[in-house]
Amino acid sequence: MPGRPPARELSPLTQQPDQRTIQVRAAQRSDRDAVLGLLAASLGWLPDEHFDAFFAWKHEESSFGTSPGWVATNGVSIVGFRTFMRWGLVAPDGSLIHAVRAVDTATHPAYQGQGIFRRLTLHALEELRADGVDLVFNTPNARSRPGYLKMGWSMIGRLPTAVRLNSAAAPFRMLRSRVPAERWSVDGGAAPPADEVLADPRLADLLDSARPGTGIHTNRTSDHLRWRYGFTPLAYRAVTLGPGLTEGLAIYRLRRRGAATECVLGDVIVPAGGGAAHRALVRSVARTSGADYLIRVGGPAIDLSGFVRLPAQGPILTWRPLRDGAPGGRLEEWDLRLGDVELF
Repeated sequence: MPGRPPARELSPLTQQPDQRTIQVRAAQRSDRDAVLGLLAASLGWLPDEHFDAFFAWKHEESSFGTSPGWVATNGVSIVGFRTFMRWGLVAPDGSLIHAVRAVDTATHPAYQGQGIFRRLTLHALEELRADGVDLVFNTPNARSRPGYLKMGWSMIGRLPTAVRLNSAAAPFRMLRSRVPAERWSVDGGAAPPADEVLADPRLADLLDSARPGTGIHTNRTSDHLRWRYGFTPLAYRAVTLGPGLTEGLAIYRLRRRGAATECVLGDVIVPAGGGAAHRALVRSVARTSGADYLIRVGGPAIDLSGFVRLPAQGPILTWRPLRDGAPGGRLEEWDLRLGDVELF
């Protein structure tokens, strides 16, 4: 991407693996290339034209602040990396919650199985607590979840996930597509790019008129939405009612999941009491996207817009408080959308 050098591949180790030499410290700007190489080797991130810009968008340009990170070194080389995304939450009473999302972690293949993930994570938690962070939340997969539970995370529950079928063939394609979704988006259809729609200065008016969250929810500001859905390679699209966005806004992206084209409905924002507007926006997304089905997090089990909840499906939310009395220990306390927990 313009203005940034290409990501480097994993540097070779300059000495034999020895756990006794491992030291943990805060990541520095000068560590960036080595960290990118480690992520590429450990997580399968391809060092293509999007790689460096993706890391910058995710961890350096967030509206909530730069992601704090830590590295493990053997005295010469970086052999482990751990980072948390800062995430602003709002409690039902309107108070702000300083949170982080537990996201990327990587260990050099030669050092895997030596407890570096645990050591980095526990070290990071102590510094995050001292920094005033209230809680950590994430939706780890089945492989990484046991490790988090052993480090004091609690499994809160499965976030309610629903689909809206968009064609007669959709159920069959879904059944044949029980594989991880691709990271990068496919063409989003006729709807305009989300960053163009979100540039409208009236976005703040829409957010002011929207119904407050019924539980712990993301602090949706204009800056946040423009950052969250503005990264060009993820190709988010937006539909509105009428020429502006004051009557409502829906944001989505398309991705492949096996044989199916899946529409990820990141968020729908309408003025308070705008149930009809919400349904109209969902229909517009279904028509414009051309996807086999729409998927969302949150909302009722069955609704008039055509969504039906999937039994025993959806991301499992885990949580770890970093201060006494931190909220979020029960699933019913949360009011999240797919755009809040979508993984990259």
